[in-house]
Amino acid sequence: MTAGTTFSDILTSIVRGWHARNIDEPVLSLALPIKGVDPLYKLPLLAGIEQFRFLWDGAPGRCIAAAGKCQSLELSGPKRFELAQRFSDVAFGRLIDVTSKTPAYASPRILLLFSFFEQTSERQRSQGVLPAVQAVLPRWQLSRQGEEGWLRLTAVATHEAEARELAEKLWLTRERLTQTSNEKEMKFMNVGSGLTFPQKWQDCYRPALARGIDLVNRGILDKLVLAVRQSIQLRAPLDPLAMLDCLREQQPGSCRFLWQRNQQDAFFGASPERLLSLREGQLQIDALAGTATREDNGQSLLKSEKDLREHELVVASITNQLIAHGLVPRRPRRPQLARHGQLVHLHTPIHALAIGQSPLHLAGALHPTPAVAGFPRREAMSWLRTLEPFERGSYAAPIGWIDNSGNSEFRVAIRCGNAKGKELELTAGAGLVKGSIAERELNEVGMKLEVLANQLDLQSKQLSSRSIT
Repeated sequence: MTAGTTFSDILTSIVRGWHARNIDEPVLSLALPIKGVDPLYKLPLLAGIEQFRFLWDGAPGRCIAAAGKCQSLELSGPKRFELAQRFSDVAFGRLIDVTSKTPAYASPRILLLFSFFEQTSERQRSQGVLPAVQAVLPRWQLSRQGEEGWLRLTAVATHEAEARELAEKLWLTRERLTQTSNEKEMKFMNVGSGLTFPQKWQDCYRPALARGIDLVNRGILDKLVLAVRQSIQLRAPLDPLAMLDCLREQQPGSCRFLWQRNQQDAFFGASPERLLSLREGQLQIDALAGTATREDNGQSLLKSEKDLREHELVVASITNQLIAHGLVPRRPRRPQLARHGQLVHLHTPIHALAIGQSPLHLAGALHPTPAVAGFPRREAMSWLRTLEPFERGSYAAPIGWIDNSGNSEFRVAIRCGNAKGKELELTAGAGLVKGSIAERELNEVGMKLEVLANQLDLQSKQLSSRSIT
């Protein structure tokens, strides 16, 4: 369909698609071109009363917003990546895309969010935290690349009248989105005053940090990534879209994301770390480990034996996983510097040809990398359960999407926050290897916590001295 498509055209297409079905209750997906709209600003209008909302805001001018659920999956336990892939295959197998020749960026997608651990602990069950995987085929999807965009509606149609209703809803929604102003439709409320920080996070982190450093110095672990959680009581509920709008300007090299289960539970952040990107069989992965501030332009990282050793451990682990799955990874000899806002990281891009590979199978093999858990993986995961006094939830877990052509992208959910009403939880971690110094690791965690918290106009002095775990 082109920009000149008429309502009669889309009605004819969707009715033809419904009659061409080979099952009784087909999932029909219909798209229309839409020009000059920003999905980040239009998401509130697109979602309406829908509880579920999603945003994927990557490279400049490329953004996806989604709302509502056409089909969904939630489960916990082992084989979650395999079962999520099976759900995706079945959902796409039932889907009839009645719109021909849409660009790849506008294709139907299944959205996925995992938890860090596959098994729920007793503490998790008592707290009612997230399942191990959530997968959603969204009802509404608004995609943008540059000034071009597509609006997509996906729903089950049991009879022809419902198919006709879908065409009408899509047409009217596009009219509403294009007729309203493209200015920012969210308000960044003053939530930065009247905050409470009941306890210093360092008080809870220091004992675990000392134990972690002891484990790596004694050779029990090669690396351990210990995290801390800071809980902030806000003056008013936070609008995550306003926060992401600020991060779009301050973290342009990151991927901003939002997974909002309902009005009271929004998980969001700006991740600099690509777990994997798979497009037409080309696999790309970011190995990211080692952090410094931008004041020294990253030169301290390139000269730090400790940071270079920590980074190489992550690179070697990823490449070995790919080799074990029959791939031939390619990587530069030396790490590069990647700048994200006020932080600089050591970065090694890894590429491989992965034709015919299941994206979720690869994601399951890679997660968690030593950059967010440690090494050896199994032993590090066990120590995290012991030393961290909180549940990670989806912190440092994969978040992303798969389309109906097998393309996909997953980020590691770091530099993130979880807004629950008037409470905001921020989580950050530091990688410990032999030779780690406690005060330096404390400073690194403090820097990472500030990435999101500074958007609330909090004072750096407060952020580095008060929190709750």
